[in-house]
Amino acid sequence: MRFAHLRGSDDGIQLAVVEDSSAILVSDLLSPAPGTLQELIEGGDDALDALRSALVDGTAPRHPLDGFAFASAVLNPPVILAVGLNYSAHSSELGLKTDTAPTVFTLWPNSLSGHDQITGWPRSLSESIDYEAELGVLIGQSAKDVSADDALAHVWGYTVVNDITARDIQFAEAQWSRCKSFDGFTPTGPFAVTADEVPDPQDLHIWTVIDGHTVQDASTGQMVRSVATLIAHLSQSITLQPGTLISTGSPGGAGYSRNPQIFLRDHSTVTVGIDGIGELTTHCRIYG
Repeated sequence: MRFAHLRGSDDGIQLAVVEDSSAILVSDLLSPAPGTLQELIEGGDDALDALRSALVDGTAPRHPLDGFAFASAVLNPPVILAVGLNYSAHSSELGLKTDTAPTVFTLWPNSLSGHDQITGWPRSLSESIDYEAELGVLIGQSAKDVSADDALAHVWGYTVVNDITARDIQFAEAQWSRCKSFDGFTPTGPFAVTADEVPDPQDLHIWTVIDGHTVQDASTGQMVRSVATLIAHLSQSITLQPGTLISTGSPGGAGYSRNPQIFLRDHSTVTVGIDGIGELTTHCRIYG
């Protein structure tokens, strides 16, 4: 199944099932209905089974998807965990070493944004803003001390993440959370898909296009550490709660490493995509 948070003319956000180019509001399928993806995930298998049964009935109204705007595919996750340097090509181009353990940091909730939305930042703060296409993993069942063999059983689903980064701040500070957590710097979506839609998270085409030019083109099979390995590692020290979003790192092709460098400019349009999950577009504005 495929879900989205949609914003209608009343500016309220509603959770919807997406089929082809139509949206079916979850509130038209269930009563009471989960209002957000987080509530749906917390409802476990019973909530998904109830939705599937309601969809089979076929009586709920369908709305044209183009009649809505997209909010972030995840709205209120317990935490956003980001993994750095998880593709050798990306760590090499940044001049950083892939350590024996994953580089893990948190992203702040103010950074979440939706598909086809505007992300802006002050020129005085940074003019070295970069893009990073990433596979986002949503935890379903709580995971603590799980093995890599069992890890994928704890995945609820997947989404697309653009881990936008202020490179000058990244290399000026000892931590990476602030440089990647400006308002709107973590677009997600447009959709969150359930795990059964992705038979193998290590066999996905991942890519980025800026203003019509392809700048990243890779496979999630190039990860240094697989999704299962990351979940197993993280679960050793913390309990991964339902709804936790893990952004699993970006392949090579970052703008910082190019000659000449490519940074996001005023009125740039950047689309990151993962085949079978979705294409996530962000419109950039620089002010001040």
